[in-house]
Amino acid sequence: MAEQIRFEDFEKVDIRVGEIVEVRDFPKARKPLYRLRVDFGPGFGEMHSAAGLPDSYPERESLLGKQVFAVVNFPPRRIADFESQCLILGVPDEAGGLSLLDPDRRVPLGGKVF
Repeated sequence: MAEQIRFEDFEKVDIRVGEIVEVRDFPKARKPLYRLRVDFGPGFGEMHSAAGLPDSYPERESLLGKQVFAVVNFPPRRIADFESQCLILGVPDEAGGLSLLDPDRRVPLGGKVF
């Protein structure tokens, strides 16, 4: 059973929908990562994220335009010379890779998960 938390704690996590608008290789990272630019719409603008996706999404262009869920209120993390400002959410797949969480249809950018 998962550790239980109070609902008030969950409410502190700000998960929003964004669209991946840029994907770049990240050769300075110690493990395979992409540098992503994610658009969260007019209320939030764009944020950067370092994501361990190259093994699961080797064709980085396949990520462009994809809507994803991301935590937008964690403190930024410095990875090599890059500041990762949001955490893109995903789950392990059956092949040992990662599958990004995404809405089942197009939704407004910046939409809050509740």
